[in-house]
Amino acid sequence: MASHGLTYDGCNFFRQRLVLSTLSGKRVRIKNIRSKDDNPGLREFEASFIRLLDRVTNGTRIEINQTGTVLFYQPGLLYGGVIEHDCNPQRSIGYYLEALLMLAPFMKTPLKATLRGVTNDPTDPSVDRLKSAALPVLKQFGIDGESLDLKVVKRGMAPGGGGEIVFSCPIRRTLRPVQLMDPGKIKRIRGVAYSVRVSPQMANRIVESTRSILNKFIPDIYIYTDHLKGANSGKSPGFGLVLVAETLNGSFLSAELSSTPQGQGEPVLPEDLGRSCAKLLLEEIHRGGCVDSTNQSLALLFMTLGQQDVSKVLLGPLSPYTIEFLRHIRDFFQIMFKMETRKPLEDERKGGDKVLMTCVGVGFSNMSKIVK
Repeated sequence: MASHGLTYDGCNFFRQRLVLSTLSGKRVRIKNIRSKDDNPGLREFEASFIRLLDRVTNGTRIEINQTGTVLFYQPGLLYGGVIEHDCNPQRSIGYYLEALLMLAPFMKTPLKATLRGVTNDPTDPSVDRLKSAALPVLKQFGIDGESLDLKVVKRGMAPGGGGEIVFSCPIRRTLRPVQLMDPGKIKRIRGVAYSVRVSPQMANRIVESTRSILNKFIPDIYIYTDHLKGANSGKSPGFGLVLVAETLNGSFLSAELSSTPQGQGEPVLPEDLGRSCAKLLLEEIHRGGCVDSTNQSLALLFMTLGQQDVSKVLLGPLSPYTIEFLRHIRDFFQIMFKMETRKPLEDERKGGDKVLMTCVGVGFSNMSKIVK
């Protein structure tokens, strides 16, 4: 165990710090968590996140002061196994699942997690989006096979939740290095328009308005409608859309929108939602890269933890979240990435600037995995 720990200030990038602490075995102290707020300290969803980390590890030590403004976290071993967790409905399941995607390949026993809560909300990546864009990232690094799966059992919209998903992931001793330099052209677009506790017609209206924009660009579009009824439809009404563009070289770029949670803000029409989501997808395609903007940090983490070999990934412009993630990777793993800006080629004038990220992995090997 590394004897020295790291100290951070404030509640930002809370998950990044705890996930990287868990993987690197370095202790973390986070102080001044909302200390100037009227309501200081950790929020319920953060406490729920800490409990989830405690569930998938063995021997983790967590100390929180009385006001909840200081957290000390000493990571144990990643254990995995079969777990169940009720996610706090202030954030969607995606908030918790993003961290599990980063940790799952390095468990001692394969993870099978049942998470309950909000499956789709306007803040966090939805379960559908992670299934269609994050799982392919895992596969690129050699984390694949039948045991990699993400099932939406019940949908639950914000604010009430009531959704349920099952995520299972195989374990790997090491990750394979990748060279993802060319996303290739878009070959098809797939999507899910879902509606719960509203007329099934809503989903059809979303599909029509989405196609009215995307049909101009590509013929191979299939958006299926998912209308859940009764016990599987959660506790709150709502609808939304998740779109994924797949490229010839196996990259997946995604976009999504969901309706405003009941009782919050202006209601949105399914037609407007469909059109806006189609434009978001076109924007994501314009930004380009081999990994879409929501999964940049996932790819960079797996590059860092890869074998002591060179990995290269072409990304679109880095999101502020990703930039902070790179700083944290430097803190926890002493790894620096080489970044080269790539101007779009003449025949691709329309694309934005790309960044080619290169690093040599730390040769992270899954110590907890039982050697067969």
